[in-house]
Amino acid sequence: MSNLRTPLSKVKGHGSAKEGTGHFWYQRLTALALAPLCLWFCFSIASLPQMSYDTFTTWLSSPFSAIMLILVLATAFFHASLGLQVIIEDYVSSTPLRTAGIIAVKLLCVALAVTGIFSVLKIAFGS
Repeated sequence: MSNLRTPLSKVKGHGSAKEGTGHFWYQRLTALALAPLCLWFCFSIASLPQMSYDTFTTWLSSPFSAIMLILVLATAFFHASLGLQVIIEDYVSSTPLRTAGIIAVKLLCVALAVTGIFSVLKIAFGS
């Protein structure tokens, strides 16, 4: 098997980062998980008898609905974080800007996921 790396890349150490495959699989698995989760969410919301706050809070106070919605939120924000990271890596050429962008996206996705999960728990437990 021949080596496809140039002598210059060997000297500079610009080889494989050894992490692209994991990122690829996480993105595919979260997409696969989101398909049934989003279908469940859409059908569950559509099957509510009326779109009132009381109806929604009653629906969300069910443990199954709360757990499923938390799964939707966690999976969606993780998937979004992975996808936005790829976009930033592909289109931002400045290393400091790229690093800052990836950090900002990850922090924003974590903050939004935590906020959403906290809201679900607060409504589900009725505090």
